[in-house]
Amino acid sequence: MNRQNRTVEVFSLSFIDCICCGFGAIVLLLVLSEFGQPAVLENSRADQKALIRNLQKQIFEIRGDSDELNRELQGRIDLLTKEKMKVARLAGDLTNIKGQFAASNKDSSVSNKVETELVSAYQELTVEMQRLLKNTARRKPNSAIGGIPVDSEYVILLLDTSASMTTYHWEQAQQSIQEILSIYPKVRGIQIMNDNGKPMIPSSRGQWLPDSPSQRQDIIAKMKTWRAFSDSNPVDGIEEAIRTYWAPDKRISIYVLGDEFTGDSMQNALDGVAKVNKTGGNGSQRLVRIHAIGFPEGAGMPPFTSIRFSALMRLMCEQNGGTFVGIT
Repeated sequence: MNRQNRTVEVFSLSFIDCICCGFGAIVLLLVLSEFGQPAVLENSRADQKALIRNLQKQIFEIRGDSDELNRELQGRIDLLTKEKMKVARLAGDLTNIKGQFAASNKDSSVSNKVETELVSAYQELTVEMQRLLKNTARRKPNSAIGGIPVDSEYVILLLDTSASMTTYHWEQAQQSIQEILSIYPKVRGIQIMNDNGKPMIPSSRGQWLPDSPSQRQDIIAKMKTWRAFSDSNPVDGIEEAIRTYWAPDKRISIYVLGDEFTGDSMQNALDGVAKVNKTGGNGSQRLVRIHAIGFPEGAGMPPFTSIRFSALMRLMCEQNGGTFVGIT
């Protein structure tokens, strides 16, 4: 074959194949580029769903916190309402107590200091005490001096040991204890405790301290450094004293010394003591006598609790065969 005579065809089969391959590559590139876009959109949708779930979770948490705060707010509102009602009741009680205190103060013949009230007091002696004091000069018998019966063989001294008493009245309380003991020439037993029923001498719990001049001096000496917790409510101490120390063969007097009553209710206090200090076989006299000495409020103290103590102990002494002495 003569190569020089061969005809050259531009649009041959090989050329068309190349052209088709080029177009196919372009199409393939376009397909590949469009194929990646749905994956990006899918990832974007997943991120948005996660964000929505996170926001919904935050909303639920905020709603829960809001509900809890609303409940707490409502609880505080209810508590405030109760406290306001309590303040209103206490204000009414204060007005009533002030009226009772004023009326009682006018009629009372024992509102001076203890020194003047007990200066000529005597002790009505039992047969046993007469035997003990057969060689001792005796005062002329009488039923009571200054309205204070002193016919007991055993004496319990019950003191408020709160900060107000130990700060403002402690020296005067020691003097009062000396004066109380001085009107009893001889007793068969002494006990001293605070208004929560804790004895000043722990080893003497449930026992009577024997009476002697040295014992009395020791009591006053120990009082100078005696500090014990007190809630300024004599009811616990009185109940403890009666349950622990009363016996059918003992004639007991309890002397309560304090300046405040912080209990919730005076009536509850009176009822609590009445349940323990029951009447004897004759239906009139209580198991023990209860006397009280009330001290005024200290400097800067509100007079409310002091007035409550005076009002409470006047009624309690009246109901339990004793006498209240208020120190002015």
